[in-house]
Amino acid sequence: MKNNNLSLNFLKRQSSRIPLLFMFLIVICFYLANVSLTLVGEQVAVRFIRNGILVLSLVIPIAAGMGLNFGITIGAMAAQGAYLVSLNLNLQGGIGVLVTFVISVILALIIGYILGKLMNKVKGKEMITSIVIAALANYIYQLIFMAGFGTLIPINNENIALSTSIGVKNMVDLKSYKGFFESFGSIKIGGISVSIFLIIVVIFTGFIVYYILNTSLGQRIKAIGISEEKAANLGISVDKTRIIVIIISTVLAAIGQFIYLQNIGSLNVYTEHLNTDVMSCAALLAGGASIKRASVKNALYGTVILHILFVLSPLAGQNFFDNVALGEYFRTFIMYGVIAFALVINIKLDNNRAK
Repeated sequence: MKNNNLSLNFLKRQSSRIPLLFMFLIVICFYLANVSLTLVGEQVAVRFIRNGILVLSLVIPIAAGMGLNFGITIGAMAAQGAYLVSLNLNLQGGIGVLVTFVISVILALIIGYILGKLMNKVKGKEMITSIVIAALANYIYQLIFMAGFGTLIPINNENIALSTSIGVKNMVDLKSYKGFFESFGSIKIGGISVSIFLIIVVIFTGFIVYYILNTSLGQRIKAIGISEEKAANLGISVDKTRIIVIIISTVLAAIGQFIYLQNIGSLNVYTEHLNTDVMSCAALLAGGASIKRASVKNALYGTVILHILFVLSPLAGQNFFDNVALGEYFRTFIMYGVIAFALVINIKLDNNRAK
């Protein structure tokens, strides 16, 4: 028993040291990259805006004991579909942004409900199921905009359609939407204008997630995360609460992708949503979260440190190996490596608790 406790404590320490490992890698890469803090600051500020809410969308499902919700990719696709609807209706500027946001949220609510119902059928296997469902949803999404657009869906905007009038172009322009939030005020970091409004939106979303977890709903969510059986004995509607959790996660993912695309100013129609889930999961885990425990602090902190490393690693690889491709490989290795390491640690923790 004593050995099991020692092993459990060791694994907990290892899991908590992931952020320290990242900080160590950041220091090394910063030295090798030989860049200014201003360059790093401007890139990380932009990436924080683009990815912050996507990472926050993972926190509540973990609190409910559902693990990493790889289904946030479907929420991202909802936002992309909403942008394409607005573009096809020739909606520009603030009106286009508002309509896109409303459509994104409505689609995410519907999709989240369906996902929640499906997750209730596969309790204990939510992560692998969400991966499979997201892959299936990707092909449905591709079919809609590659074949359905121009056949089942009327074309009102020729600028986004292929020359054959069937299917959407690979890349569409969102510049008319990009300037909308920047008009609320921005600051200059290096050579880049960063929207103050969007930074506030990301931080405010963090407060909303924190608030939800500390309401009566949040207490029910946490109770389910500890033990579904005990939560049911306390009179908590487990299945209903789990559906609400997935709906919230999907809506936040749609809002996150909505902001991401608006900030970029363009949409790569068929690939923009790919790796949204993996990138967000890696950022959350880099912040010290696990598949059993996560907080707003883990999400925001992880978003910052992961993207600092993402900015520095290609430059460090180029300078050290005289080959920028090695830096890109290193970024991918970090992204999947963090997830793999966290999964192994959590499986071992569960095994030790069961003994």
